[in-house]
Amino acid sequence: MIKKIMLISLLIVPLAFPALAMDGKTLLEQVDRNLSPESYESYRKLINIEPDGRKKEFVLFTAKKGRDKIAGVFVSPASEKGRSTLRLGENMWLYIPTVGKPIRITSLQSVVGGVFNNSDILQLDYAEEYEVAKTEESGKESLLHLKAKTKTVAYDQLRMWVDKKKVLPVKIECLTEASMLIKTIYFKDIKDFGGGIVRPATVETDSPLYKGYKSVMLFANFKKRELADEVFTLTYMPNMDSLR
Repeated sequence: MIKKIMLISLLIVPLAFPALAMDGKTLLEQVDRNLSPESYESYRKLINIEPDGRKKEFVLFTAKKGRDKIAGVFVSPASEKGRSTLRLGENMWLYIPTVGKPIRITSLQSVVGGVFNNSDILQLDYAEEYEVAKTEESGKESLLHLKAKTKTVAYDQLRMWVDKKKVLPVKIECLTEASMLIKTIYFKDIKDFGGGIVRPATVETDSPLYKGYKSVMLFANFKKRELADEVFTLTYMPNMDSLR
């Protein structure tokens, strides 16, 4: 009889894990879609704040298509105007008009300095880069433990707190493979941008590695837009400003 019970347990237990994993995967994909439609344009102001209170601001126009294509162009300050960025999956480039050709950049570098790196600025769908390792439920929030699919992803692990009602992230902790905290990202000021887009208008980050420094991203004019594949090519980078 004991052997029978053990055999039944072995048959039942493995079936529970795929169901939990599927729930987490579905939740993460819904978070992605609530943060942005599959094809959109928006403006963002990036503000880097130093410990003494000094600020440096940048305005970018951004266009995204699908899960893994995103491009942008600097609108201000004047010293950055015309610079454009492109990300296709794991590959990233920066175009500088005075150089005249795209330059390879990495996810951990930052085209604006500050605490946000290129991976944060050129953010793909989370489900494109991460798998759900574990899901925890706690009151009004779900906690997703995410593991990078490849070694090229900027953060090996993420801990994402998701508002169950809004299905939007509240906070994300970015960690190394050794579980050391690199930075924390906070999602604030839920705003209705129209067209069914209701998402945080403010995203902030700080890091224990950069004491006293903070970076803020403010979103505006967030709307759906169909974009040609041509927009997301190296040859189009000098013309990104024409999309505005």
